Amino acid sequence: MTLNRRQILFGAAAVAVAPRDARLETRPLLELRPGPHLFIDDHLIEHQQDLRRRVVSPQRDLPGPVITGPLDGNFQPYVTVVRDPQSKRFRVWYNVPVDAGQSHLGYMESNDGIRWERPHQVLPDPARIQFGASVIDEGSSFPDQAKRFKLGWWNAGGLQIASSPDGRMWTPLAPGVVLPHNHDINSIHWDPIRKRYLGLVSSYTTGPTWQGRRRVTMQSVSDDLVHWEKPHTIITPNDGEDEGETQFYCMSGILARGDLLIGMLKVLRDDLPADPGGPVTGIGYTCLAWSRDGKTWTRDRTPFLDRHPQTETWDHAMSWADCQVPVGDEVFIYYGGYERGHKTERFKERQIGLVRMPRDRYVSRDAGDAVGTLRTPLLKLKATRMTLNANARLGEIRVAVLDAAGKPFSGFRAEDCRPITGDSLTAPVRWKQPLGKLKGQSLRLEFQVRRASLFSFELR
Repeated sequence: MTLNRRQILFGAAAVAVAPRDARLETRPLLELRPGPHLFIDDHLIEHQQDLRRRVVSPQRDLPGPVITGPLDGNFQPYVTVVRDPQSKRFRVWYNVPVDAGQSHLGYMESNDGIRWERPHQVLPDPARIQFGASVIDEGSSFPDQAKRFKLGWWNAGGLQIASSPDGRMWTPLAPGVVLPHNHDINSIHWDPIRKRYLGLVSSYTTGPTWQGRRRVTMQSVSDDLVHWEKPHTIITPNDGEDEGETQFYCMSGILARGDLLIGMLKVLRDDLPADPGGPVTGIGYTCLAWSRDGKTWTRDRTPFLDRHPQTETWDHAMSWADCQVPVGDEVFIYYGGYERGHKTERFKERQIGLVRMPRDRYVSRDAGDAVGTLRTPLLKLKATRMTLNANARLGEIRVAVLDAAGKPFSGFRAEDCRPITGDSLTAPVRWKQPLGKLKGQSLRLEFQVRRASLFSFELR
């Protein structure tokens, strides 16, 4: 779907997806592990009818930024927040300025992730920091507690890395640049699925699908944060599908859910004004991106976190998500907001905000009065129970379990399923027979949705 100018300026409506071909496709048998399985893409959909795919934007419910420029010294959109698993305290790292081209690390703590204990601290630099505040907490069980925390930032032509026992005093892991790249944005992440580190880096370059030099996103992987594979390009513009001068301020906020890595992709449109007829100072918003193999990524073109539509709000020009933090049944998403434009008043108008969303509710499959159907490809389930993440306050959802020929197993017809109603992240699915009875068999799940939104299912 291509957004028109008004949608880019003021936000896009939900995306309607045409029904997939009713003919069953031939796919390899998928073995699903316990855990959540999201319908963010069509990977688990062989056929759907009378459903629409909808990107569900988190709602702004706070009156302003949680970390400010004037009070807290923030001057970049890069931020890491972690929540200590023992104390439950929130810790934040962000950039405070030395000058326009150099930063220190600002640091604060909080009991709730909203109200921070001030004044902020300015931490000693491990080396010169231009931009970046990407922190990994390896946890209290990490074998080398003297290097529990890792920090990545950009300086002198690429990614630099430091470690710390406490997240305050940092020591370089290696001298200078460990992963060269030519644009000043990067972030580091731990991939818990493949047990390796990811380096997401920005490159300012030309390419076959866009005109001129633009910012694109690349990825590398490492076992130790010091030795990196050659980076490969994962996110690029396409002038045939993207409007105007679309480019990307890299990607961050990587969160693993089931077999998915979900990232926050910063989209930049330097060719647009914040308001029609105003000065062309650039706008930015956040889209979803995801990977199922840890190597290739798919991006959504519909804004996930759009900029604030109201003029003179602190995040009217830019809303760039940079960090996702699971907190109970919610995800806290911290983002950089700008009021008037990309390069306008960087020492006052670049601030950090927070939006919150229920767990795993990035994308829904919605049905109206007609019963919508979603059928998976052939699966094997290593589970004895299943729950749904769904909002069925106005309707209901039933699940049938079909054999390879499309016939319901005895006791697992839609009529045998207790209707799922209400709004729940973990609504139990119950049939006349226990799900464990089908362990090891090839099967399809068929979800029948009426006046409800289906986000995911979880195997337990």
